[in-house]
Amino acid sequence: MTEQRELERVRKLRRTFDRLRVAEKIIFRPLFPYKKHGNLTRHNDGPLIIVGNHYSIWDVIPAAMCTDRAIHFMAKSQLYDIKIGKWRIGEAAFKWLQCICVKRDGTDVQAIKTCLKYLKNGEVINIFPEGTRNHSYDSFLPFHGGAAALAIKTHAPIVPVIEVERIRFLHRVDVVYGDPIYLTKYYGKKLTAEQMDEVDEWLRSVMMNMRQAFIDRHRPSLKPLKPKKSKK
Repeated sequence: MTEQRELERVRKLRRTFDRLRVAEKIIFRPLFPYKKHGNLTRHNDGPLIIVGNHYSIWDVIPAAMCTDRAIHFMAKSQLYDIKIGKWRIGEAAFKWLQCICVKRDGTDVQAIKTCLKYLKNGEVINIFPEGTRNHSYDSFLPFHGGAAALAIKTHAPIVPVIEVERIRFLHRVDVVYGDPIYLTKYYGKKLTAEQMDEVDEWLRSVMMNMRQAFIDRHRPSLKPLKPKKSKK
């Protein structure tokens, strides 16, 4: 019975994403256009971890175009509590998309267990390691741990999806899809917290270098991101 419920859960989420991808082509991309670059392989088999830099709420869209499969997005717990009047839209969205609710402080053991379950089942998860939106083009924010540790534990490849600039209304942006990263040299090893921090920092540098290499070659005149206005 449990296996049947799991199969139905996967099928239901797949149907949801099939519909959302149709909406992406018809509605989203004409209004928020973006051009894909890099490795455009469809990663449709086996466990997969998609990681990306984080500029806006729309970052989930290019990430979702990395595969034809359904994706479990890791999202901060504050979004779960969003309400409009009596409508608990945050909770409804989390359940509808089967998002993984995670605490920002990284102490959410249940979230990690859920990620491991999905990956061991051959499913896809998406992580924004910065943890919150970045309001600067100068550098990525420090990474929260998680993506590298999960990749090592489950032997899942990491596919970076890098936005060169923030997605904006009627402004075409470039998105770079990287080759899958396999952290094979760490498989089966018990790493210290310091060693895991080093792996996370290495992943961060790889992703920043991908963005910078694209800018140097194609967008040398890219304007800096306007700073967020502070609230008085």
